[in-house]
Amino acid sequence: MPPTKASPPTTPPKVPTTPPVATPVLQKAEKAAPRKDEVTLAVVIGAHGIGGEVRLKVFADNFGSYKSFNDGALSLKSARSGNNGMIARFAEVADRNAAEAMRGTELTVPRASLPPLEDGEYYHTDVIGLDVVSTDGEAIGRVVAIDNFGAGDVIEIERLPVDGKPGKRFMVPMRVEAVPEWDAERLVVEASFAAE
Repeated sequence: MPPTKASPPTTPPKVPTTPPVATPVLQKAEKAAPRKDEVTLAVVIGAHGIGGEVRLKVFADNFGSYKSFNDGALSLKSARSGNNGMIARFAEVADRNAAEAMRGTELTVPRASLPPLEDGEYYHTDVIGLDVVSTDGEAIGRVVAIDNFGAGDVIEIERLPVDGKPGKRFMVPMRVEAVPEWDAERLVVEASFAAE
C-alpha cells in the first residue's frame, strides 16, 4: 500500500494570552491607577457547535453577571463552563459562520459597570502599560502582562529597548517586597528584583 500524505493541521490564529483583566486583585497602593472607559472581560477564541455558540477565554470571575457587551452590540443569552474555556450564546449570533467570524473579538463592558474596588485592590487593566522604575530611581521599562500561576500575581516587565531591539522581559511577584509602590503613572520595583 503506498504511503499517504496528510495535510498539516491548521491552527487558529493566536489570541493574546494576557489582555487587560477585570478581576480585582489585592495590592497596596497610595493612589488609584488610570481608569479606562472600557474593560475587556473575555475574548472569543472560536465557535462551538453549529448553533452559533462561541468559546471564550474569560478574564473575570463574574462574567455571567454581565448581559450586554461592546456598547450593547452583543446581548448574552447564556454562558456555561466548557472543556476549553466558557461557552456562550449571544442573541445576535445565529450560526457557526457568524460565531467563527467573531474569533478574536474582545468583549468589553463600561468601566462604570464593574464592582467598586476595596482599599488596596486594583484591576489588571490599570497596571498593564505602566512605566517601571527601580527603587534606585532607574528607568527599567514597562508592564506588559500579569499572570497568576496559583500563588498570586506575577507581573511581566519588558526592559527598555537596546540598539533598536526590544528589551528582554522578566517577571516579578506582585508582592510588597518586590513592588513596594505604584500609582497612576508608574510602578516601582525593588532594585534587587530588577537586577540583570
